[in-house]
Amino acid sequence: MYTALLIVHVFIAAALIGLVLIQHGKGADAGAAFGSGASGTVFGSRGASSFLSRSTGLLATGFFVTSLVLAMLAAPGDGGQSVVDTGMAAEQGEQPAEAPAGEGDAPAPAPAQQEQGEVPPPPSE
Repeated sequence: MYTALLIVHVFIAAALIGLVLIQHGKGADAGAAFGSGASGTVFGSRGASSFLSRSTGLLATGFFVTSLVLAMLAAPGDGGQSVVDTGMAAEQGEQPAEAPAGEGDAPAPAPAQQEQGEVPPPPSE
């Protein structure tokens, strides 16, 4: 379901980009720069809406709907843990919940103490 919706979302995005690029702007006429013609009317010289602008609106609506549905499908089901709640727990002295330690999860050893003036060895790659 997620993959099919993602494919539809990409096709809608590509069609929306194509429709926007082929539309003729309202102020693109040479007379519009000098204030002549019907470009100063409320809807421009082309009328209230054309097929391209209606199609763009429908595709934009589809893009937003698929974006929201994809975001809801990608969200974790358990709600996760809020960063704000974790920060508040640390301020109150509580320890945030940690994952149980598994096998081989031993803590890293502390770095060795160096003498004053001793140059540390170069990092190994």
